[in-house]
Amino acid sequence: MKKILLVEDDPNLGLLLQDYLQLKGKFDVVLCTDGEEGLRAFNKQNFDLCILDVMMPKKDGFTLGKDIRKINAQVPIIFATAKTMLEDKSAAYDLGGDDYITKPFRIEELLLRINAMFKRISSKTDGIEEAPETQFSIGDYTFDYTTQIITNADQQQKLSTKEAELLRLLCLKKNTVLTREEALLSIWHDDNYFNGRSMDVFLSKLRKYLRGDSNVEIINVHGKGYKLLVS
Repeated sequence: MKKILLVEDDPNLGLLLQDYLQLKGKFDVVLCTDGEEGLRAFNKQNFDLCILDVMMPKKDGFTLGKDIRKINAQVPIIFATAKTMLEDKSAAYDLGGDDYITKPFRIEELLLRINAMFKRISSKTDGIEEAPETQFSIGDYTFDYTTQIITNADQQQKLSTKEAELLRLLCLKKNTVLTREEALLSIWHDDNYFNGRSMDVFLSKLRKYLRGDSNVEIINVHGKGYKLLVS
């Protein structure tokens, strides 16, 4: 049975989600009502997935997510919040979140997202997907996808999970076009407008990280997508 950490400060919503996911999803759901309690639970138990409300007392969901990522870089995290600003969605992904659902949402939709996430993880574990290439040379830079670090001479830049995934796709398509749809579906699993805006933010950051080498450039290909040019 998969174990889920659910951190939600609204007791009524929290109990409703817990009961539904246990009954319909057949998950073991541990409910915490604030971020500090959630972090204590994560330190004591092993979880297969975390669902974190963003606006909580004592420790907000983004801070909790950042703390969890320091302990476990792989556990899937879904942020749930009433915030709809693009900056909040970008922050969620930048902190290593795997999905973002906006309140109010249908519980059935949350269950669908959880099941889809576990299905992707299971596919990787069963070897259905090929082991990813993890070491890349980008002009004067080296990129280690496993550690999410770009190195240039003696300088290092740590990437967020989404930045690392996007840069890996660009490296795999080096000097050829990475379509916008392909990137969005591969990383965000949805090519909607808000995810597209989030990806634009991450592309800007990657350009900044790689600007030390004039022979490296990430360009927009009008109407198609992006290209990592290395001359």
